[in-house]
Amino acid sequence: MSGGSYYVPASSKWPVLASLALGAMMVGTGTLLVFGVAGMPVMVVGLLAVLGVMTLWFRDVIRESRSGLYDAQMDRSFRWGMGWFIFSEVMFFAAFFGTLFYVRTFALPWLDGEGAKGVAALLWPDFTASWPLLEPPGEGIEGPRAVLSPWQLPLVNTLILVGSSITLTVAHEALKEGYRTTARHWLAGTVLLGLCFIVIQGVEYYEAYAHYGLTLQAGIYGATFFLMTGFHGLHVIIGTIILIAILVRVSRGHFSRDDHFGFEAAAWYWHFVDVVWIGLFTFVYVF
Repeated sequence: MSGGSYYVPASSKWPVLASLALGAMMVGTGTLLVFGVAGMPVMVVGLLAVLGVMTLWFRDVIRESRSGLYDAQMDRSFRWGMGWFIFSEVMFFAAFFGTLFYVRTFALPWLDGEGAKGVAALLWPDFTASWPLLEPPGEGIEGPRAVLSPWQLPLVNTLILVGSSITLTVAHEALKEGYRTTARHWLAGTVLLGLCFIVIQGVEYYEAYAHYGLTLQAGIYGATFFLMTGFHGLHVIIGTIILIAILVRVSRGHFSRDDHFGFEAAAWYWHFVDVVWIGLFTFVYVF
């Protein structure tokens, strides 16, 4: 690796295996949403496969990095790759937010006789548009009995994620200054906050199903609520796993003050997840 040359990674099986694992997880998730528990085994196998591929793929990249095979060109490639990955995640959640806004701004008013397609009100003349939609139109669809208050567990989780971004930023700045022990402690705090978020969201889901009648089958409100918060929760789980891996690497002295893109990439991802939650808290819970 001298002059103008740069390291070209060897052919890898991980992209293909990652695609297959993600495909299995998505097929299982779709089957679970449409047909119930029949899709659970495929989803779980797909999820475990994704985690396994992530672990082994990251292992190979870490080994290559620690072997001194990467240069500035590879660093730029990693940064561009991570940037495009986060952009794809932005588009992923934009589709969900777009669905939510479309239903609330257009579909429900049309069914209530308003707007350019108000003739749709002929389908269910007794329907009254409201959000959260507790009484969906049509027979056989039962809405939730009530909705979760945003000022209880959701607010706690908001404070936790905002706090986790702060602790992660402190850890990053400490690493850049060469204070490895300080970085490790603050990063451990970030991981702990991520785990707290996951546990609290699990409690929230239990409360929603057991006491509020808020399920995936509870009309459009239940469907959008669990799709948006559920996929975000999955991202928090993945982000927490990544931060745990970074914590192990920091503890082993893998990063230096000027060479720690693995840490930065994890931080980018975590901050993105935090920003998405702010949007969810605002438009799913509060308004």
